[in-house]
Amino acid sequence: MKSVVLESLQEAREGLDDLLQNTAMLSCISDAGQKMTDAVRGGCRIFSCGNGGSMCDAMHFAEECSGRFRNDRIPLPALAIADASHISCTANDFGWDKVFSRYLAAHGRAGDVLVAISTSGKSPNILEAAREAKSRGMTVIALTGKPESELGKMADYDVCTPAGKYSDRVQELHIKVLHIFVEIIERGLFSKE
Repeated sequence: MKSVVLESLQEAREGLDDLLQNTAMLSCISDAGQKMTDAVRGGCRIFSCGNGGSMCDAMHFAEECSGRFRNDRIPLPALAIADASHISCTANDFGWDKVFSRYLAAHGRAGDVLVAISTSGKSPNILEAAREAKSRGMTVIALTGKPESELGKMADYDVCTPAGKYSDRVQELHIKVLHIFVEIIERGLFSKE
């Protein structure tokens, strides 16, 4: 079992090392974080969505914004599309593909930002959410794991973090990126604190 531990950690390190050497992706992360900072400064909101573990990441990102990350500060307007009653109602009445897009149709507005998380970059309900967001004049920031994915192509910012053979390594990098986003937003809005 020790070999499993070492192999797992080495694969994770390789994914992180690859990201660290990808200057274009590092710039994309920085630019996306700045876009969210500017949106919040302008009175807009950040929505996030994903399926399975990516929904957990979307929720974690939103609570780090609206709750507390590293320092005490005012809450930031971030919402994960994770309301069970909305999701079950929409899935039942309109189909699973519409669970995120209908929420944005109800609440999204021009200037808001959508953080759309899909390790494959092809989840139909995430693609629908991105389309709805774009139609409303929202910025779409995609977190993907496959270069040139459909989601990445439609996003304003495609933060693509391929790593390992399975989606768990991609998700590990996504949570790092999401934490960096919160740090960028906090520093941009509360640098004097």
